[in-house]
Amino acid sequence: MAGRLSPEKPDSGTLIPLCVPEISGNAWAYVRECLDTGWVSSVGSFVDRFERTMAEYVGTPYAVATVNGTAALHIALLAAGTQPEEEVLISTLTFVAPANAIRYCGAWPVFMDADPQYWQIDPEKMKDFLEKECQWRDGGLWNRQTNRRVRAILPVHVLGHPCDMEPILELAQKYKLTVIEDATECLGARYRGQMAGSLGDIACFSFNGNKIITTGGGGMIVTRNAAWASRAKHLTTQAKSDPVEYLHDEIGYNYRLVNLLAALGCAQLEQLDTFIARKREIANTYRRAFADLPGVSCMRKAEWAESIDWMFTVFLHPDVPCGRRTLMNSLQAKHIQTRPLWCPLHRLPMYVQSQGYRIEMADRLYEGCLSLPCSVSLKDDEQKRVVDAVFSIVRGQ
Repeated sequence: MAGRLSPEKPDSGTLIPLCVPEISGNAWAYVRECLDTGWVSSVGSFVDRFERTMAEYVGTPYAVATVNGTAALHIALLAAGTQPEEEVLISTLTFVAPANAIRYCGAWPVFMDADPQYWQIDPEKMKDFLEKECQWRDGGLWNRQTNRRVRAILPVHVLGHPCDMEPILELAQKYKLTVIEDATECLGARYRGQMAGSLGDIACFSFNGNKIITTGGGGMIVTRNAAWASRAKHLTTQAKSDPVEYLHDEIGYNYRLVNLLAALGCAQLEQLDTFIARKREIANTYRRAFADLPGVSCMRKAEWAESIDWMFTVFLHPDVPCGRRTLMNSLQAKHIQTRPLWCPLHRLPMYVQSQGYRIEMADRLYEGCLSLPCSVSLKDDEQKRVVDAVFSIVRGQ
């Protein structure tokens, strides 16, 4: 039944956090094994195991564990051949990390709009950009405005829902562009039956504290390209070229995940499907509850997508009197933690000079969207508190 949840229960006043990790299962046992044996640094059986099980889960033959998701993006871009002064297409509506990783390589982001239905990178506008704003010459695609070569597309699957990858992959094939997936928020999601992270040429994940599984920090690169996987591992271990001698053949990075955190990752990965099932239950409860609340829309799900509902997000229509910021502040006063979407990256001071193409929807979503509590451990009575509070504030009661 749509509407508020029942039975009635008073606001307890305790904080309902936005999204906290669920640490259970074999986590303590695996971490204790690391401590007992002394294998706590960047070499150990759990690092190898975490890489192997992640590759198997996603459906790629290779995986390389990194210290965090941003490091994974940086190395994936380098392994894929991204050069200074080249360009990478990326959605403006995402966390800042992938844009920063592009700049770490000396390359430049070109910001694409979000699509109005599912809030992912807009493949139609991307197609228009590539066809109308770029030209093919010297064996590559060049941006007419900047006179830089376009090297890659970096689609970020946001909020647990995959991007529409089929048209993106078709464009990449047509223009000989690399596809680097940021599947950080989509571990376990599927696009037309295929796992997010297995669709492009190389992909990255993050295991930050609020992700579907966590190692505290940590990241992962996955790919089918053996040479890229080998280079990624080489670069993340300071480009050490000899197993014994301290010889290095290029500038590398201290980016390897440590065994202690990989142990936690192995335990978390064992529970991933259970976590996803719970996330979907929470999302479905919210959708039913808000179905007859005028002015509030829930994030849509495409027929071709199996979302993991990682971060449940609602959109407040412009005619709602309270507005997104008022709703956020009012919920905070009721000890309910929420968060806005990311400020579109083309608005940030370090990226205002970067090119953005026909950006409209991302700005509207930023102004109207709010993510609600959706921890795996969220209790039914806590979710009821959230729903009742949203109804009360939106209706001005």
